[in-house]
Amino acid sequence: MTVDVDRLTTVIEDFNTIFIRLPSVQRFNFSTLSVLHTLGRSGPLRLTDLLSTEQLKQPALTSLVGKLEQDGLIARRPDPTDGRAMLLSLTKEGREIVRSRHANRVAELTRLVDQLTDDERAVLAGSMQVLTRLTEIATEDA
Repeated sequence: MTVDVDRLTTVIEDFNTIFIRLPSVQRFNFSTLSVLHTLGRSGPLRLTDLLSTEQLKQPALTSLVGKLEQDGLIARRPDPTDGRAMLLSLTKEGREIVRSRHANRVAELTRLVDQLTDDERAVLAGSMQVLTRLTEIATEDA
């Protein structure tokens, strides 16, 4: 079976546009949310590791990390494997933002999924496995 990758790309882009804008209690810019979510899933990380996942240059990321630290959302601590390096991790407040946004998205996406037919929900359920596999492949390639 041939996959229309151009159409798939457009569909994913359109869905992402809706998904990232699902209502939330707290509003943050995309870069802030990306850093918080990355640290929530993969942290603690060094700044250099975070650079590889974010679409920011080092000066911009360094500035953003400083602001997030000042706002009490992330903390720095020495890397136990290299005393010269620092590890970034979410604070309790940072974890709460990530948790709250996830819960809000689950609620909003549930409302949308409930409007699908049973057949559409079955296709969507199968799609999760495929999207998970694509994510794994992309991670392995990186």
